[in-house]
Amino acid sequence: MTVNSRANPDLSPDANPGLNPDLTARLAELAVGYDRSGTYPAESIQVVHEAGLLTATVGKRYGGRGARVEETARILHTLGRGDPSVALITAMTLNTHAREAVRPTWPEELYARVLKESEQRPVLINHARGEPELGSPARGGLPATVARRTADGWSVSGRKRFVTGAEGLDWFLVWATTDEPEPRVGTFLVPGGSHGIEITDRWDQLGLRASGSHDVTFGDVEVPYEHVIGLGPHGPASEQDNRAGASLHLPLAALYVGVARAAQAFFHTFALARVPANLGHPVARTERFRRTAGEIELLLATAEQLLFDGAARVDAEDPAYTPEQALGARVLADRHAVRAVELAVRLLGNPGLARGNPLERHFRDIQCAPVHAPQEDISLLAIGTKALDL
Repeated sequence: MTVNSRANPDLSPDANPGLNPDLTARLAELAVGYDRSGTYPAESIQVVHEAGLLTATVGKRYGGRGARVEETARILHTLGRGDPSVALITAMTLNTHAREAVRPTWPEELYARVLKESEQRPVLINHARGEPELGSPARGGLPATVARRTADGWSVSGRKRFVTGAEGLDWFLVWATTDEPEPRVGTFLVPGGSHGIEITDRWDQLGLRASGSHDVTFGDVEVPYEHVIGLGPHGPASEQDNRAGASLHLPLAALYVGVARAAQAFFHTFALARVPANLGHPVARTERFRRTAGEIELLLATAEQLLFDGAARVDAEDPAYTPEQALGARVLADRHAVRAVELAVRLLGNPGLARGNPLERHFRDIQCAPVHAPQEDISLLAIGTKALDL
């Protein structure tokens, strides 16, 4: 099986982050309208598909490119510079393919069909895990979404929150509890066009407005018996999938550093073009702007080093690189990205918050960086527990 995974030399593991300017520029151009409307970014997703990036992590055993953690981080860094909403939707599909490449869990014929369809069009996949009562699954708990046995398979009912890309998903990976005498939990593979799927609360947030992270209700959605993965007793093993590992949270952090790099680019453009009448030269030449430019560059360069070097060590299966180090890299990178954009906005003042330039959008989008699981308090708890040797 050969999938749409055309290699892009600008996104190779040895490439500098943020290259492929044509792709980034096109996404940035489209991002303005999608941010204003909050609609599903169909054209942008098509751009990513045509670049061969939606299937970049498909395993080589399936004829795919087999991108691993570092290359995925660089892909999302590049997409994040253009439109982080599109990058986040892409990240969810990339993560699914990456997991399947390492440990196949989907029914073989079904996954082959997904790959075949991915040659012709964007095929998007994402987990539906969070719930109104449960909150983030990373904090533990049993899902209230229920899968009931039927004569032909399962009937899935429940409500999920913050399902990124919901309107465009071909597959919802729904985490649910069975109604058996001894309940089990598992992930039920639900086609996006199934009867009984309804968007019940639309995403209307400050940032990533085009990510379509809606609440979705599943009302007696029929699922074939064999279309479930990881079905087993609830406990630490079943919850492991909740907690984003280095293969996901390092690339996600890189996505937001990409947002900060886009903000930095606008900051530089403004500083070089702005010539106050009382100054007679660009503000970029003032000590105040040069100092801030230096601090922003230091923050972002350090974040990229932490993320890309860490991702390379994960790919190399370096036993000295611990999960706690990966968590720490994520925490620091998020902090650095948020701080860098704040510095740019603060120095530009009112122009930095004007809807007529991209910096205002970058400032809103970057606020979403610390929201993803595992959130900072969970990460610091794990790091601290390890540091205290508990």
